[in-house]
Amino acid sequence: MSNWDEIDQKAKKWIKEAGERIRNSFKMELIIETKSNPDDLVTNIDKETERFFIENINNTFPGHQILGEEGFGDNIESLKGIVWIIDPIDGTMNFVHQQRNFAISVAVYEDGVGQIGIIYDVVHDELYHAIKGKGAYFNSTKIEPLKDVTLNQSIVGINATWITENKRIDPKILIPIVNAARGTRSYGSAALEMAYVVTGRINAYITMRLSPWDFAAGAILITEVGGIVTTLEGEPLHLLKENSVICANANIHNEIFTNYLKRK
Repeated sequence: MSNWDEIDQKAKKWIKEAGERIRNSFKMELIIETKSNPDDLVTNIDKETERFFIENINNTFPGHQILGEEGFGDNIESLKGIVWIIDPIDGTMNFVHQQRNFAISVAVYEDGVGQIGIIYDVVHDELYHAIKGKGAYFNSTKIEPLKDVTLNQSIVGINATWITENKRIDPKILIPIVNAARGTRSYGSAALEMAYVVTGRINAYITMRLSPWDFAAGAILITEVGGIVTTLEGEPLHLLKENSVICANANIHNEIFTNYLKRK
C-alpha cells in the first residue's frame, strides 16, 4: 500500500519550489520555441520545470513512472503501477504574454485510478489539492460540494475558437450551450479552468481537445467535490491520449447531455 500522504507532501513541496523558480524567471529573458504549430509555445522554463520534477521523483520514488508534457519522462504505454502526470506550465501562452493565468498541474495515478491531484496557480499562490476519498482543498480550506445550479444560472468555461474548428465532434454543438448559459469565460489554462469549476468560480468547463497532463489533476479534484468529468461522448477520460472534456456538477452535466449533446 502506497503512503499517499507522504507522496502528497513531497509533491506539494516540489510544486511550491517550482513555483518560486518560475516567479523568479519573470525578470529573465525567455527562450521561446514552438511545437505542433506557431501558437503552441514552449519555453526553457517549461522544460527546466519538468526536469526539476522528474529529478526529484526519480530520486525519491524510483519505482514510479512519469508522463510529462515536454517529453522528458517515461515512454508510457500502460498505466500499471504508480504514474505521475505532469504539466510544468499549463497555459504557456499566458505565461509568455501575461505572466499570469497559468498553473503547475501534478497528478498521481495508481493502476489508472486517480489518487492525488494538485493544481498550483503560481502567481496568486493558490493551491488546489486532493487525495482520493479525502475531499478537495483550496490552500488549507476544505472545498464544499458543488452547488446544484442549472445551466441557465451558470458561467461556462469555453474557448470560442472551437466553434470554427472541425473535429470528430462537430464544434457547432456548443453554440446552443453557449446561448443557454448565463455567461462564458476563457482563461487559457485547462488546469485553472477545472480548478475554477471545483471552487464554483465557473460552473462547467467544456473543451474539444485536451491531453492527459491538461486534465489529470483537475479530474481528481472535480470528482472529490461531487462533480462529473467525461468526454463529450459521455465516456470516461483516457489517460494516454487526447480527449474532449466536459466537467460540471451532476445537474449541469445531465442537462447538457439530455438537451444538447443527446447522450446515446
